[in-house]
Amino acid sequence: MNETLLPVRAVTYEGPPDLLLRFRSVKMFLCDVDGILTDGGVYMGVDPEMKRFDVRDGFGLKLMQEQDIKVGWVSHRPSEATRKRSEDLGIDFLHQAKGNKVDAIEQMLAREGLSWDDVCYMGDDIVDLGALRRARMSATVPGALKEVRLEAHYITRNLAGRGAVREVAELILRSQNKWQPLLDEHSI
Repeated sequence: MNETLLPVRAVTYEGPPDLLLRFRSVKMFLCDVDGILTDGGVYMGVDPEMKRFDVRDGFGLKLMQEQDIKVGWVSHRPSEATRKRSEDLGIDFLHQAKGNKVDAIEQMLAREGLSWDDVCYMGDDIVDLGALRRARMSATVPGALKEVRLEAHYITRNLAGRGAVREVAELILRSQNKWQPLLDEHSI
């Protein structure tokens, strides 16, 4: 079956109650870009480079913002495609630079008066380990590095760039009792 035709799996939470409490505490959602918001592929030979972003992930980010959850992207790899997509969605924070992601996130937290206890971080590779270890809630995708999967509190059912971020967004919103009001609002 063609992978692009696979449906996003329904989001239901079936894990331990302490994980539900972690989702409930989220005030800021931060994630890596390549391998989380995208499938990790980059189309080269095109100026500028191209990346595929999932619309459902973008809408999940917007739904969190509507519910006063700050959203940011922390990428180790600068990309014009990432900048354009973040502008299109109105992402609250965008950091694109080589270097320590923890330092960049701590600057964001200081500006917002938040702490690591307020953060859900989603990453998939070595450069994400520091943030995954510090965030109260951490998540990753099935194809992440083994060490990342072992570190994460939650591994999505959906693949990177195929609804994984939306899955986590829905779990956060459901745990905070913000999902049903969104359904009601958009069902009119």
